Formats: sequence, C-alpha cells, structure tokens
Amino acid sequence: MAHTSPPLPPAPTTAVTAGPGAPATDAPPATGTPRRPGRRPWLRTAGLVAAGAGLVAAALPVPAPLGIGDPLFPHLGNPGYDVLAYDIDLTYSGVNTEPLAAVTRVDALATADLDRLHLDFTHGTVSGVTVDGVPAGYETSGEDLVVTPVVPIDAGEAVTVTVRHTSDPTGPAANGGWVRTSDGLAMANQADAAHRVFPSNDHPSDKAAFTFRITAPSELTAVANGLPAGRADHGATTTWTYRVRHPMATELAQVSIGSSAVLHRTGPRGLPVRDVVRAQDREAMEPWLRRTPGHLEWMEGKVGPYPFETYGVLIADATTGFELETQTLSLFERRLFTDPRFPEWYVDAVMVHELAHQWFGDSVSPRNWSDLWLNEGHASWYEGLYADETAGKSLEQRMKAAYAASDGWRANGGPPAAPRPPAPGQKISLFRPVVYDGSALVLYALRETIGTEAFDRLQRRWVAAHRDGTASTADFTALAAEVSGRDLDAFFAGWLYGEKTPPMPGHPDWRSLPAKDTAR
Repeated sequence: MAHTSPPLPPAPTTAVTAGPGAPATDAPPATGTPRRPGRRPWLRTAGLVAAGAGLVAAALPVPAPLGIGDPLFPHLGNPGYDVLAYDIDLTYSGVNTEPLAAVTRVDALATADLDRLHLDFTHGTVSGVTVDGVPAGYETSGEDLVVTPVVPIDAGEAVTVTVRHTSDPTGPAANGGWVRTSDGLAMANQADAAHRVFPSNDHPSDKAAFTFRITAPSELTAVANGLPAGRADHGATTTWTYRVRHPMATELAQVSIGSSAVLHRTGPRGLPVRDVVRAQDREAMEPWLRRTPGHLEWMEGKVGPYPFETYGVLIADATTGFELETQTLSLFERRLFTDPRFPEWYVDAVMVHELAHQWFGDSVSPRNWSDLWLNEGHASWYEGLYADETAGKSLEQRMKAAYAASDGWRANGGPPAAPRPPAPGQKISLFRPVVYDGSALVLYALRETIGTEAFDRLQRRWVAAHRDGTASTADFTALAAEVSGRDLDAFFAGWLYGEKTPPMPGHPDWRSLPAKDTAR
C-alpha cells in the first residue's frame, strides 16, 4: 500500500516522565549509589512471586498510554525496550466471526529501567500475563496493555513477556487487523492495526523476528510470512508453523487461514515462490501468478537481489479497497484479477507495485510514518516504470499529470515528507495521492536533476545500505547528495516539504493546477 532493529535511544541521565500519570523512567544511579537488586535472585523467591504482582501494580500510579512520539501516530509504539522476537500461537475454530485463542510471547531487551512495560493491544481479552515465567500484573490504558512485573526490569536486561489473550476478527474492515474472507481470514495491519491482532510494539521502527503457530481445522490450510517450519496433525486439527528469516515490522505480519491451494514455482536464482489462492480459483488465477518470476527478474535488474527468503501472492476473496505488501506474501483482492474493468497492463503494474515494496518499505522500513513517501513513492515509481517499459504507458505523461495535480494534493494532504495526520477514526486516510504519485514525482524530479546513472546507483545503494533495517528521509537525502556529489538541500526542501510544487527540472512548460481545481 504499504538485522535486529537498532535499540531505542539510551536511557536518559535524568528522570523523564513518560506522560501524565505515567511512572518516571529511573535514572542511572550516581557513583556510589547502590543499584536496586537484580531481578533474577528476586524471581527465585517463591513467596514474593505468589503475591507480588498485585501489590506492585497497586503501589504504582494509574498508567497513561505511552508512545514513541511518532508525529502521525503519537501513541503508537512504546519506549524503553527493543523487541527481539515474537512467537505467536493462534487457534482458529473454523468460524471467522469467533475470537481466536492466542498466546503471544515477546522477547525483548530493555533499553531503560522499567517499573512497567507497555505493549500496544486492543480488540482482544487478556486472561493472563507472565514476565520471565512469573505471573505479572496487567491493566489497560487506552490501547496499551500495561504489564507490571513482580520486580522492575533493569536496563540491558533480556525479558520475556507472555500474554494469553483472544484475537477478535470482528469489527469494521476499515479498522484493519483481521480481514474476514469468504473462506476464512487474512491480515491487513497497515498502518497501525497489528495490535488489533496481537500484543506488540506496533511501530515499524522496532522490527523483530517472527514465529507463527496456527492451529485450525484440518480441512483448512494456514499460511504465514516466511517459510514453513513444521506441521503437526492432531486428527481434527492441524498446527502449521512458519518463521521469517529477516526482521519484520508488525504492520507487515500476514496469516491466511482458509480453503486454500498453495502453489509453488521458482524465481530468479532459485528463489522459492509460493502463492496462496482459494482452491476453487487455482486455474483461474494461474495466468496471473505465473507472471511473478518475471516481475522479480525485472525488479532485480533495477535495484539488485530480492531481499527475502521467499515471495508470493495471497489472493483473498474479500473487499479491502487496497492491496498490501505484507512481507514475503503480498495481499491482493480477488476482484483485481476478475473485474474486466481493470486492464491487463494495470493489474500487471499493481503486482509490481507490491513487489517493489519488498525492497522499499519491507526490507528498508520507515523510521517514522512521516517517511511513508519513501515506501509509496518508490513503489509507485517502479509501477509506472514497469508499465512504461512493458506496456508503452508513458511514465513521463503520468508524471506530467501528477505534476498538474500536485499543488492540490499538497493542499489536501500536506507535502510528501510532512503528511498531515490521518483523520480521527480513519487511519487509512493517511494513504493519499501525495504519498503515491505525488512522491514518485519527487523521484522523477531527482532523476532529472542528478541524471539517470546517479539515480540508479542511488536506488541500489539505498536498499543495500539499509537492508533489514529502518531508515529516514534524512538518510535518503544524505545518500542522494553523496552519490550525486551535489548539494541537494534546496532541492529536497522544496520537493519534500514545500506547500507548492517546485518547477520541474527539464520541463519548464509543466504547470500545476490551482488546488481548488484538483480532486482529492
């Protein structure tokens, strides 16, 4: 649409209040000041364990929702720890309007002293929480699950939080999270809906390893990100295990459960390609699915090797209003491939758009959601370039049309690198034209400014330098200046942050329509 992550900033040297009513983060003790006792010896004391969780929770102030201060989603994510891995166990009854039973284990590294640990979670019922195997106190605050361990967590300490909960697939589809399909479920977590499915640090800046275990009726098939890591048959039910080999943002998690066929083929350099469709759609979708190896080869020719262990297309019989680049297994609406109003070249290009996201947005994830233009601008760029090269749909004409609309897009949604926050209750409204073709237009202007050769080198350097990590707009602009050998400060100030669209290099005749004449 669309390595272990770096730790959050180090603990401050003075106490910092996280929010109204929230506990202060403990400052490191001054020289000679005794540190509080380490957690491990305390956890061996059975008497403390038996009653401590409730007593500790009661002694602390009422928690307030936290957040890492993302300009667009200020309450998303949580300070004080870096998630290393998620282990998510889901049990599906076979009815997609019933809550799934779930256990989510979060392995994390504390980056500050913590009396409490906040996880993002909503739309499920919690029945128990442990910290390192010991029962812990817990309560909700907004869309935070606030966990109070028996003994506070010290900075630098590894910690495992295990939450027993349900995961409710009901509710408005526009809220994201679970998507109910005609034969089961899929996920669409972008931008801020993963915590409607499982407890998490729900922000793309904190990527982690993932393991999924899905138990479902044996007549159904469960698929998730990554590669299969085991299957256990229990008669009436089957448990499917999948693991990702590369760090992943929570918004990119994917689990599909349904009456599915899983189709296998081979991509460039022997890459396993795995597609998931309704079993009854297998033959009808094959003409589209067989295109993916060619799409992969084309993208590798532009930006270098595919960054993950597998790729494929998940075609869901559901109405979402979008396609989504879930890592290693992109989600598509079935109607994209069956509605005759969508021409063949357009469907082909949209498939490339989601594939391009595997490099731009998935492997290289945004540091903040204001960096979304880096995801959608690049995916739209390669979508347009593919249509130009394979179907004769002029990229230049597409960019000229985008230029004409650009001032209106900026007026309605903000400039590409400083988008306005989404409307309350309408988080999907963040995905506006300015972050799609409005941001591809920035890349077109950059190519016109630094030349095609430098531009192509920049693209390859970008995905190689930040593979499996996160990166910001400032990282991109700095690399562009380095690769081109030019001072691009003025260029990026206007193109990324200006209220008005700057003149297009090499095209002095291009004009942007007044904002009032441009559709949203």
